[in-house]
Amino acid sequence: MPRALARSSARSPRTCSGRARRRPGTRASRRAVRATDWTVVIPVKGTPAAKSRLGGSPDLALAIALDTVEAALGAARVIVVTSAEVSPTFVALGALVVKDTGVSLNAAVREGLAEAGPGPTAVLLGDLPALPPEELAGALQLAAGHPLAMVADAETQGTTLITALRTDDHAPAFGVGSRTAHLAAGYIELPVPVTSGLRRDVDTAAQLAALGDLAGHRTRAVLGR
Repeated sequence: MPRALARSSARSPRTCSGRARRRPGTRASRRAVRATDWTVVIPVKGTPAAKSRLGGSPDLALAIALDTVEAALGAARVIVVTSAEVSPTFVALGALVVKDTGVSLNAAVREGLAEAGPGPTAVLLGDLPALPPEELAGALQLAAGHPLAMVADAETQGTTLITALRTDDHAPAFGVGSRTAHLAAGYIELPVPVTSGLRRDVDTAAQLAALGDLAGHRTRAVLGR
């Protein structure tokens, strides 16, 4: 069955339009920040070549992204940065959508952050099909105690989540060696267990196979599990 955070994920389909950014404030850092206060930005490469190293059906990458986005729907807002080709699928799920210009992953992240507003903002990679909503909520609760925070991948080389209590404080540096880059930028590493679905991103067929039945229902359906 579809997973969801305790808060209802039912929303009217919406697509972001251009709007003026608000001046960053400090109110969020002066009070307790709840998991449901966050805006979560999720970059998704919405092309047929996405996750080509995984092999299998061309629908697999989309299924992985949808399972990831669904785990975040209990946040205040979820902004997916992706192509026009797959945008309607994410709008139907309840996310806002920003068009990806296709420049780079970090450019896509910045495009999403530009729509996020000044409050607590997380950037979550879109290849975490084994992420339960409660694990993301728990990480965001931990992140509320730090101006900048991050979660490393299971290999402790990359990054799966970065958070900031103020959007403008973000310094996204995803890519090879991103854990080191984010630490150098001032992000505090959160003590999330290595077995958590939040740390198990999938870049290879072996990583996907290792998830087994922990993968989300859409991913399992495409794989025939």
